[in-house]
Amino acid sequence: MEQENKFFSWLENNLMGPLSKMAQFKIVRAIMGAGVAAIPFTIVGSMFLVLNVLPTAIPALQGIFDTSLGKISPLYMLANTATMGILALYFNLVLGYEYTKIYAEEDDLDLNPLNGALLSMFAFFMSIPVLVFADSSIVRVTEITDASTIVNGWIMGGDGVARLGTAGIFTGIIMAIIAVQLYRLCVAKQWVIKMPEGVPDGVTRSFTALVPAFVIAFVVIIINGILVALGTDIFTMIEVPFGFVTNIANSWLGVVVIFFFIHLLWLVGIHGTNTIIPMLQPILLGNLALNAQEGQIVPFAGAFAKTFVEIGGSGATLGAVIIITFFAKSQQLKSLGKAAIIPSIFNINEPVIFGLPIIYNPYLAIPFIVAPMINVSLSYWAIKLGFISPIIAQAPWPTPVGISAFIGTGGDWRSVVLALLLLGLSTVIYYPFIRAYDQKLLQQEMEISEA
Repeated sequence: MEQENKFFSWLENNLMGPLSKMAQFKIVRAIMGAGVAAIPFTIVGSMFLVLNVLPTAIPALQGIFDTSLGKISPLYMLANTATMGILALYFNLVLGYEYTKIYAEEDDLDLNPLNGALLSMFAFFMSIPVLVFADSSIVRVTEITDASTIVNGWIMGGDGVARLGTAGIFTGIIMAIIAVQLYRLCVAKQWVIKMPEGVPDGVTRSFTALVPAFVIAFVVIIINGILVALGTDIFTMIEVPFGFVTNIANSWLGVVVIFFFIHLLWLVGIHGTNTIIPMLQPILLGNLALNAQEGQIVPFAGAFAKTFVEIGGSGATLGAVIIITFFAKSQQLKSLGKAAIIPSIFNINEPVIFGLPIIYNPYLAIPFIVAPMINVSLSYWAIKLGFISPIIAQAPWPTPVGISAFIGTGGDWRSVVLALLLLGLSTVIYYPFIRAYDQKLLQQEMEISEA
């Protein structure tokens, strides 16, 4: 027991502290907010995509689809184009808003979040067109070939401007950071036009953003000019470091490490999922679009965690809840099981984590980590090797096991089977540990009863 206490103490000192501090950085919180804000739109867009690909998953529906919904597919698929097709724009706007709001509230600066969002979008759009040196002049590229279509600098893709999609997410984030920091600098140095009292708020807001807009324009022009002179642009520059991070997050080992740290945080009382996953939302949503729009096979996409890994919530605890609900002998676990079974079906497991409890509980720490690790590995390779379809749609996180897999993979029945098998496997993993813990509690109850 003393060694276990030392282990939890080590986690608190060496893991909880640094990650907690990182999660409190202004930019990290702003990116978290942007990722969460984009989810409702990706869910809506995903539902229409599932509707469109369902006949592919269930061939018997193809004839009915062709004579009905197939005739208006270009109409309703606009909902997908206007979400997944311009995902970078959502991130850029919301990040600008959230980042500005945090500075306004915590640094007591007269910053308007709406101005921050619009200035971020302004900086982002200035960075999108492709520019090159030609005949001693800077010109916008126009190139129409079988491989690419670039019109006056704008790279066109299947859903419109390609750089507004997942290819532009990280550039959108960087330009939002630059814009908000320059906006903050202008306000802090009072480089703004102040309007007299009584002027409508809309007019005051527009004039307050005037000088920052000029500053942002000059800075972005200088950045673009330097990069064009070097034969590149900001999109190409950002692809190198962020591409490296994305490649790590998309590797099997990288995904395993991510979920390992998520569950270590939980063991010391920190909401590991809310701490780590929101920071990865740009990668998750970008991979979702790659699977859906480009036909790639990237396992770590969309709601991968709630679909295959965290079945019933962090730690894949639905299996544990099933055991304590139907097989526990101690009154404590029986009562907890009755209260927790319904929420756990919808991936809400705080009653289990804090009620068993799982945090600081040496009896349950091992299965709480091992079950998700096994789920991660099996589901990752099942997708990577083509045994099931990759996730192409964003299912809402409370969606029950099996249903989320069916929606997320666009109707692949094999994914439902895999999700249910993972549930069964996690139940088996939890069983000996829950049984030992139940026996301990039962013994304690008997001793109290005899006393």
